[in-house]
Amino acid sequence: MKRILKWVGVIFAILILLGIVLAWIKSEPLPAGENGQAANEHAEKMLKAMNSEAYAQTRYLEWSFRGGKNHYRWDKKLGICHIRWEDYKVVLNLNNLEKSEATKAHQPLEPDKKMEVVEKALEYFNNDSFWLVAPYKVFDKGTERSLVELENGEKGLLVTYQEGGSTPGDSYLWLLNDNGFPNSFKMWVGVIPIGGVEASWDNWLVTESGAFLPKTHQFGPMEFDMGNVRGYN
Repeated sequence: MKRILKWVGVIFAILILLGIVLAWIKSEPLPAGENGQAANEHAEKMLKAMNSEAYAQTRYLEWSFRGGKNHYRWDKKLGICHIRWEDYKVVLNLNNLEKSEATKAHQPLEPDKKMEVVEKALEYFNNDSFWLVAPYKVFDKGTERSLVELENGEKGLLVTYQEGGSTPGDSYLWLLNDNGFPNSFKMWVGVIPIGGVEASWDNWLVTESGAFLPKTHQFGPMEFDMGNVRGYN
C-alpha cells in the first residue's frame, strides 16, 4: 500500500510539473500598444456600450465572491462597504480606513487586530470589486490606455494600472465585440506568473439602476460566480 501511495504521489507531482511547464510555454509577453486619442476613443466606446452613465448614478452594489464566502454591500456615494466573510464583519470606510469598524463573532476587535482585519477586508474589496466593475475603471486615476493590434486584425484595449488597488502595475487587455461591449480580457498581473491568461466577461445583468454587471466569469476550467448581483438606488 505504501509503495502504491508513493507512486501515486510521484505521478501526481509529475502531472503538476507538466502542467506548469505547458502553462509557461503558453505564457504571452505583454503586448506593446499605441497610446493617445485612438486608445481613449476605444475606451469611451466600451463605456458607452455599457451605459456607464447609469453606473455612475448607481449608489448601491451587492455581490458575493470566492464561492459565496465573501459578501458585499457597497455604498458608492458614501464610500462605505459592508463586508462579511467567515465570522468577520467589516464596515470598510474607503475614504478613511481608520474610521472602519470590524467585529468577529459579533465582538469588537482590539485596535491592532482591527486594523489587520480592515486591511484584509480592503484587499478582498480591491480584488473582488474589480471582477464586478473593472470595465468602468478604465479612466481611473493612474491608468494608462493603449490600442493593441490583435492577430485577427482587430483592436484590443490595453489598460495598465500604475497606481491604486492592492497590486499596482497590473495590465489587462480588453477584447471587445463590434459594438464595443467587452467579451473578455487577458491578464498580466503580479499574482499570476503566466502572462496572457484570459477570463470571460459574460452572463451580463441589466441591474435595477440600468448598469451592466457580470454574473459569472469563465477562467480556464473554473467559473467564478458573482452571487446575487444587484445595482440600485
